[in-house]
Amino acid sequence: MRRFLPLLLVGVLAATASVAARTLSTWWWLAAGPLLAAVCLGAWDLLQRRRSVLRGYPLVGRLLFPTEKVRVRSAGTGAREPFGGGGSDGGVHEYLVPSLRPVAPAEEPPLVRVGGPHCTQPYDMALLNVSAMSFGALSSRAVLALNRGAALGRFAHDTGEGGLSEHHLRGGGDLVWEIGTGYFGCRGADGGFDAREFADKAALPEVKCVSVKLSQGAFAGSGAVLPGVKVSAEIASERKVPVGETVVSPPFHQVFSTPRELVLFLARLRELAGGKPTGFKLCVGSRREFLAVCRAMAAEGLTPDFVVVDGAEGGTGAGPAGFAGHLGMPLTQGLITVHNALVGVGLRDRIRIGASGRVATGPDIVKRLVQGADYTNAARAMMRAVGCVGARRCHTGACPAGVATQDPLRARALDVADKARQVRRYQRETVRDAVRIMAAMGVRAAAELTPGHLVRRTGPGTTSSYAELYEWLAPGELLAGPPRSWESDWKAADPDSFDQPAEGPRATGPARATKA
Repeated sequence: MRRFLPLLLVGVLAATASVAARTLSTWWWLAAGPLLAAVCLGAWDLLQRRRSVLRGYPLVGRLLFPTEKVRVRSAGTGAREPFGGGGSDGGVHEYLVPSLRPVAPAEEPPLVRVGGPHCTQPYDMALLNVSAMSFGALSSRAVLALNRGAALGRFAHDTGEGGLSEHHLRGGGDLVWEIGTGYFGCRGADGGFDAREFADKAALPEVKCVSVKLSQGAFAGSGAVLPGVKVSAEIASERKVPVGETVVSPPFHQVFSTPRELVLFLARLRELAGGKPTGFKLCVGSRREFLAVCRAMAAEGLTPDFVVVDGAEGGTGAGPAGFAGHLGMPLTQGLITVHNALVGVGLRDRIRIGASGRVATGPDIVKRLVQGADYTNAARAMMRAVGCVGARRCHTGACPAGVATQDPLRARALDVADKARQVRRYQRETVRDAVRIMAAMGVRAAAELTPGHLVRRTGPGTTSSYAELYEWLAPGELLAGPPRSWESDWKAADPDSFDQPAEGPRATGPARATKA
């Protein structure tokens, strides 16, 4: 309630000055007038629905959080970039290649069919979707706004690993249910995976896909953390954990420990889910480890329906300090590695690739498609669309915009209907930008993009396209006979072990393959 004290104090002063002006001297109106205007402004802050910070911090929010005035596509202002949007990768200038013979943009946004040969309920994925953010990390109103926005715009909403809450289901949006190492939402009494509970929830019509989280960019190799201050009774009930105690997810899964077991577990989940698309998310660390998964796929004749690649540059408030940006491959290298490996084993046509990690603009989407992705996910940009002002208080539960908090009074500041429209608007305009850019490049569909469409400045006065910068394997090339640059990793890849070979991994550069 302290957040409302300044407005209350101004109100008391305004009333006092007004009484003094009537009873003592009209000169008091010089003070009463501005104070009454401030009271009216504060009342407007409380009643308006567009700016969450002002609803939670009337008057004071205008001074403490001026960054909320920086509007984005979600507010209908077009060209401004949302929070989290970056420029070129690592400060290296890159550009997409326009065509002297552009084509007309597609009238309808393209969709990506997700579902391999063992999937009986394929899903058409949008080019840009809501990336994984859990209920717990986000408030119930933020989750509901994201989901309603996804329903309005007909794109997907990843639940994050915190479970499948009623707030994910109320909005009517399509869900990608993420299963993390804590198995929240399908967690047994022993903390392990509960197949029956999973099957019951996966059968819900809102659940379109199932994703197993192996790791993510901001804390690859470490379990996610939900601070105790955010573990409300509702969160504790959903996750089956004690109220008020910090929740640290295990760093690894209990139900599998080898690449082969991972592939078999994914197949089991797809069966339990009634044939819905099933895949996994990871931040790539070792090329050899991912090749081991590819060997397991080939050996078992089973493939996931999708793989989501998260970059080390991805951001979160749920990982240990010092992890982000230091563990795992950046998104560019991770995407190229995964795409290349799947092409090399002849499985790329069965598996779709999603990309997440600082995806925020139309050019970001097109670049990731060139690098091997089929679709993209955004987290921070979507948070910005629901009102995040970048206050960096996510871990404290004291989010001023009502986005990353479990405090009902703080969450009240977020108007669900308004923010849902902003989420929908942001996604629509960003995808439109991507489609227009592709048209300017002479491309009608993402499948027509090639590595030659993206160019990087490599030195003063010199440039190289991605076709020249990276090695691109042909379909099945690893099976037929790997090139020398891949030979060591391919031979060391063991479908029955994630462990590194005794001599340690060989340092290699990124490699790339033609799109299958």
